[in-house]
Amino acid sequence: MKLVRATETRLIFRLGQHETRLLPQILKLYPCVPPAHHVLSRSGREPDREANQQLLDEALAEQRAENKQQVLALLADRRRFARTQSGSRLSLPPAEAEWLLQVLNDIRVGSWINLGSPEENAPELNDDTAPDFMAMEIAGYFQAQLLEALHGAG
Repeated sequence: MKLVRATETRLIFRLGQHETRLLPQILKLYPCVPPAHHVLSRSGREPDREANQQLLDEALAEQRAENKQQVLALLADRRRFARTQSGSRLSLPPAEAEWLLQVLNDIRVGSWINLGSPEENAPELNDDTAPDFMAMEIAGYFQAQLLEALHGAG
């Protein structure tokens, strides 16, 4: 994924054939962070903790559903995600690139959580851990490309 043009209103990326196949596959994993991971407070001393946690859970579920629809719309929009002979072209306003970073971060962090939140050593790769490890790494790759483009464009 390479930034080919950046203006104040648009970032245009060229994706190779592998990236063109990987990006939709990775984005379709969203949401990846388990809903139970988001808690209002770990201390448990807040008034109306259960009611407030339920409000948070409902708001997060609504946001996730909206993000999922936006992901599907992005992938279906031939003006923003257009196939080319060598792969594809992705055209995003900077605000959408920021949103895409958040979606990719959910996938990356969710995969990390699924791997047991390893701190220092990578988990042992096997049939069970390989999908999450690959999702974490691929989401991180796309995040790095978007961050570099946003940093250079900003």
